[in-house]
Amino acid sequence: MRMLWQGPSRPLAWWWAFLTLASIGNVALWFLLYRQFYMAPTGTLGGATDIELMLFLCAAYVFGCAFRSVLPRADVQRICLFDTWLSSVVIGRSVATVAEISFAAQWAIVLRQLGGMAGADTTLTVAAIVVPLIVVAQCCSWYGVLTTNYLANAIENSIWAVAFLLVGIAVCRLLPEFEGIVRVGLVVAIIGIAGYLAFLITIDVPMYLSRWQESIADGQEALRPMQGLRDACTRWVVTHDFAHWKDEIAWMSLYFTAAVWASLALCLVSCLEGGVSRYRIEPAAEALSIERRQHATIEAREPNRPALDR
Repeated sequence: MRMLWQGPSRPLAWWWAFLTLASIGNVALWFLLYRQFYMAPTGTLGGATDIELMLFLCAAYVFGCAFRSVLPRADVQRICLFDTWLSSVVIGRSVATVAEISFAAQWAIVLRQLGGMAGADTTLTVAAIVVPLIVVAQCCSWYGVLTTNYLANAIENSIWAVAFLLVGIAVCRLLPEFEGIVRVGLVVAIIGIAGYLAFLITIDVPMYLSRWQESIADGQEALRPMQGLRDACTRWVVTHDFAHWKDEIAWMSLYFTAAVWASLALCLVSCLEGGVSRYRIEPAAEALSIERRQHATIEAREPNRPALDR
């Protein structure tokens, strides 16, 4: 670690320190959520089991990202910052797979909850397909990592783009159904999703396509999956050369900060399901309509009753 802070690698050291501090803060936030909702699950529409599930899924993402922040690696290139068996690509990719599927499951649960409150079929449909899409993306990611074929990574991130385009549509469908702080939260989510899609479309996917084209131009042959599995289990190259990491810094920084905050926010929304339902617009209108019908019924039955007694 001392070498990381010396000479030209110092920018990488500051980046690693930033990721590590952010991860410590994110883990602390998760423990706050755990203390608040796991110990006292009453007062929500969901039961204790639902809260436990959401806290577990959030933990998988938060702690998974913290692990990958402390021990950064670039899977296809087989590079890492620290020489330890925990820097194995197979370990890192396995942690990432569990974390990313858990993150998708969080979105599915929250969309199902909000879509159910609003009676929004579009949102419920997206909730049902977002996890299968991300599972397919994980298969592409594993294929790209094992074979070192960047085209698979481009396809993986394209699937993420499709999945979150659908999530964005689902969230937009919910906008007219809620008011107050919930609507503000939905707007923030839409802005975040739009930014994420812009990043994928303009930076991330083109980067992997460019790497794929460069590998073809250089005559590099892709590994066979089993050959790649052995390679990913046993080979990791420690490098503190900023040039090797410069293309990874942007997406890793956003992934291990903003995406983790989204996971924590989803956990909070799910645990506060009962509170969220109070900001539903339609039930308030229905309640007013029922009250008016009740008054009309009373007036019809007792037309001579003084108005002050009604």
